Amino acid sequence: MRSLGLALRYLTIVPIPAGAHVEPAALGRAAAWFPLIGLALGLVVAGGERVIGMIFPSLLDSLLTVTLWKLLTGGLHLDGLADCLDGIVGRDAGDRLRIMRDSRIGAFGAIGLILFLLLEVAAVSELPSATRWWTFAAAPALARAMPPLVAWMFPMATPLGQGAMFRAGLTRARVVAAVALGGVIVLAAFGVVGLLVFGLTAAASLGVGWFYTRRLGGITGDVLGAVIETTELIVLLTMVAWTGGPR
Repeated sequence: MRSLGLALRYLTIVPIPAGAHVEPAALGRAAAWFPLIGLALGLVVAGGERVIGMIFPSLLDSLLTVTLWKLLTGGLHLDGLADCLDGIVGRDAGDRLRIMRDSRIGAFGAIGLILFLLLEVAAVSELPSATRWWTFAAAPALARAMPPLVAWMFPMATPLGQGAMFRAGLTRARVVAAVALGGVIVLAAFGVVGLLVFGLTAAASLGVGWFYTRRLGGITGDVLGAVIETTELIVLLTMVAWTGGPR
């Protein structure tokens, strides 16, 4: 239960006290809970969207739903995505890591975030109402199953930082548990189509890990945040493409 509370505290804005003597690797040991936290987050978003949709028209509904989605996570993963986008322009691995550690956002990060959020809002607006509930529930769950996989498969760029501490607490069993739980949730939500969604998101997540390993010499906590955001967007886009838009 302590691991569950730690995962909930880290992945959402729920104000759970950290407690005393939290070990650096404790978050990695909580990895098996990540998809469950994502599922709970998605159900809150789905419920919020139902209420918002009763009040506002489609475009505002989509914009406010995505806003709620990001607020519930405190923008943590968006920050990682922005840092990763800024880091692309560095001269070498050391320079890219320096740019990613800078708290200021650069042009690549700002433009990338704007386009990314526009894509999410557009995708939500195009989701048929019949599939919205399941998509909102499954996307955050599957997205939070991917960081344990990526952290296990690729080396860390630095021995310090949240990414390295997360990796230190991982075991093969925890990674398998997280990925399996994410897969079960997405299959329960989408049926056979869930296999396609799972395959695309796993391939994209590993692709992000591979790309930044080539650019940085390994991955970081920012890369894991980018993996979560990328996975959520891919789930939304896949379901829009599969259903052919609103009915």
